Amino acid sequence: MANLVALERASLVFGTTHVLDEVSTGVNTGQRIGVVGRNGGGKSTLMRVIAGQQVLDEGRVTRGGSVTVGMLSQVDLLDPTHTVHEAVLGDLPEHVWAGDPRVRDVLTGLLGGIDARSVGGLGAVVGPMSGGERRRLGLAALLVADPDVLLLDEPTNHLDVEGVAWLANHLVTKRIRPDSALVAITHDRWFLDEVATLTWEVVEGQVSPFDGGYAAYVLAKAERERMAAVTSERRDNLLRKELAWLRRGPPARTTKPKFRIDAANDLIADEPPARDDVSLVRFATTRLGKDVIDLVDASVELGDRPILDRVTWRLAPGERVGIVGVNGSGKSTLLRAFTGDVPLSGGQRKVGKTVAVAFLTQEVRELEKFASWRVIEAIEDVKSFTMLGDKEVSASSLAKRLGFSGGRQQTRVSDLSGGERRRLQLLRLLMSEPNVLILDEPTNDLDIETLTSLEDVLDGWAGTLLVVSHDRYLLERVADRQVALLGDGQVRELPGGVAQYLQLLESVPARDGMPAGSGSGSGSGAGGSGGPTTSPADQREARKEMSRLERQLTKLADQEERLHHEMAEKAADHAAVLRLNDTLRALVDEREQLELAWMTAAEVVG
Repeated sequence: MANLVALERASLVFGTTHVLDEVSTGVNTGQRIGVVGRNGGGKSTLMRVIAGQQVLDEGRVTRGGSVTVGMLSQVDLLDPTHTVHEAVLGDLPEHVWAGDPRVRDVLTGLLGGIDARSVGGLGAVVGPMSGGERRRLGLAALLVADPDVLLLDEPTNHLDVEGVAWLANHLVTKRIRPDSALVAITHDRWFLDEVATLTWEVVEGQVSPFDGGYAAYVLAKAERERMAAVTSERRDNLLRKELAWLRRGPPARTTKPKFRIDAANDLIADEPPARDDVSLVRFATTRLGKDVIDLVDASVELGDRPILDRVTWRLAPGERVGIVGVNGSGKSTLLRAFTGDVPLSGGQRKVGKTVAVAFLTQEVRELEKFASWRVIEAIEDVKSFTMLGDKEVSASSLAKRLGFSGGRQQTRVSDLSGGERRRLQLLRLLMSEPNVLILDEPTNDLDIETLTSLEDVLDGWAGTLLVVSHDRYLLERVADRQVALLGDGQVRELPGGVAQYLQLLESVPARDGMPAGSGSGSGSGAGGSGGPTTSPADQREARKEMSRLERQLTKLADQEERLHHEMAEKAADHAAVLRLNDTLRALVDEREQLELAWMTAAEVVG
């Protein structure tokens, strides 16, 4: 690997804070680096130093003479008078960009939505476009330019689930020049796992490298801190929970790390699941009774477009549902139908007598009236103590768990960053002791450490949870069930999670500029009318096939577990480990084929 950009003893001080403290690192050809760390910890500053946009106090940055560097910042720098063509393609002749499959992939993947809605397509003017559309234009322009070092600061912001999946695939499979490199700041942990071959953690002025993506980073970090024996009991417990989730989560995740750290896995050998679902549901039922919120034969319209078309959806006590859907399919409108803020155009909404709903919207303006208040005052304005599961927690203690240290709790609300305001919103909601929690894109502006803490808090929260998010990791982590809106007024069950949703998008026909399906989810919570049905005989055969596949998957899981133990026992025998690893890869490939077959059968069953 050749060095493209090198930092030597780089130091930078803002006020009294050492943002970079004698950092020596570099970006080499072929690397895809994910950057993680707390908000305000120096990630974006590090990126600007690499880009040459930030001057160091001490040290130096060196770049190869012909190396090109391009950066997507969080600041909109597009000229509002330019057309989409000028902003993205510049003066590239049509025969050049139209004949380049990589550029065509960018235009389709990022600008399809803009083309569908904008008069003139590539001739549309940038100025009137939304912030999300302009953000995608900036990303598209950078990907078309294809610099040697591609720097992306939160590239998944304003992208939906399918947009994030497209971007990850593009960066890994389409941008394959051996002389190029990628550095991306992101809080999207699924994206990190898919893209990164190396992870940098920026904390207290230092940059610590970890091989692999997010899962590998968590494993390695746990092992480093175990060896150093310097972590507090609470931080160690959080890491143990995260490790346990990584092991028990979607099977593909544990195959992502480029290595296995046996000592880190020993930490979670006997770790229980992150949530005691049985206890939480029992507690939620006690608080809520059997009736929560029911939408019965419900129809909801946005303009002349159906969001729900005669759908029956009964929320159960303690149920945790993740909702995904194409842009414009009405996910936020659906949430407001549950809260009663959007009236039904048909059907009924029934609410249990003891239901107390808390709704986290995408707006933070509700905090403006507390601008002169201190953080702890804004939290205690709701309550001084709250119940989290069966435990009483003080406002200060819960604030600390979500990243407001003792000193930070005295900060005025007007001085908080966007991420801190989001955390304050969540804290005020949790302090109100809701038993139904509805979250609309809760990950906006939150760093990974805060997301992990939020998930830990939700693990102990007993109630019914509805979450709309483009963050695949969060959906898999906090929701026990996932459903999709495809723009046809129906709700689809996703037993295969977001991966199944992305497959559905490829198979359903287009509808008014967006993908749509022709059926509805069934099962315990959501259902609807309309769309094709399968015969009872076909469903019986599909159930038999699912049972057969589940038995095979159980056997494969046992074989994988034995292989992992054998690899641990023969860790010192390099040849044996390589041989066992080849066997493991074959098992993983077989398992993935069986899982795809199971999802196909599940679609027939409905």
